[in-house]
Amino acid sequence: MHLQIKQADIGYHQPLISNAEAGLKSGEVCLLIGNNGVGKTTLIRSLLHQVPLLNGEILLGGRSVKQFSAREIAEHIAVVYSKPVLPQHHTVEDLIALGKYIYYPYYFELTRKDREEISHTIDMLGMDRYRHTSLKNLSDGNLQKAFIGRAITQNSPVIILDEPTTHLDEKNKINILQTLRRLAHEQNKIILFSSHDWRLAKEFADKIWYIKEGRLYSGMVEDVLIQHGELTRASIFRISEHFKAPVIEAPHIHKEMLFSLLQKNFPQDLSGYHFTHKRTHWVIRNNETRKECESFEEIFNFMKNIH
Repeated sequence: MHLQIKQADIGYHQPLISNAEAGLKSGEVCLLIGNNGVGKTTLIRSLLHQVPLLNGEILLGGRSVKQFSAREIAEHIAVVYSKPVLPQHHTVEDLIALGKYIYYPYYFELTRKDREEISHTIDMLGMDRYRHTSLKNLSDGNLQKAFIGRAITQNSPVIILDEPTTHLDEKNKINILQTLRRLAHEQNKIILFSSHDWRLAKEFADKIWYIKEGRLYSGMVEDVLIQHGELTRASIFRISEHFKAPVIEAPHIHKEMLFSLLQKNFPQDLSGYHFTHKRTHWVIRNNETRKECESFEEIFNFMKNIH
């Protein structure tokens, strides 16, 4: 599956984002960031063809979203909004089961496989104790997790989440983002989530879509961060004590970004590698191997090919 934005002007009467170019493929997690009012939610609604493009096109699996029916959009894209409508008289289990609605008529009976999948999702989100709790009695954080559970059971190849961690404490935030990253990699899904906290990208995202001054900047997390100084002035990045890191000779910010990339994607022993930053490029050495890369994306592709 491939999600592509091609030369798109996104907005209502006037573009909020002009000439946007971006792409995601199966297995990738992408963070959508930008200040309030720059067009993050409008971009998401355009991906769903709820807001028609002013120009250009959006392709899903090589097909324009304009050609999709509402049902086909639902089959391909599961969505969690920041302020979802709360179904009356539903429990957590009821809500998560609604993810199966798109595959059946309005009145339907869940199969045994459906029920097993719903139970697995509830357990995965740590919501078992709330399985039969009414939604109106949940905290904001647990309510958000329940709506994410509904999106997971929809089994769509793309999941889009608008500010999914807004009401979550740090522990639940990390749990949700780890779950989303695992889903992307293990089930080969495209996951796009928006947030005001760009720092989440360094540990949980592969790509960034950054909306700034009417433009959409996209690419590998580390490449986009290093190109925008306003995104690198603070850090919550932590190096895991279990990560066997390589030797890295580089300025602090470049070193931090490389640690971010390697720890996130290559948990194996990298202590035999030596990375040196040479102003315009990186030099990678390991025994008899020597490779020069100009970007973090090139480093990622090189390391992926040999591991």
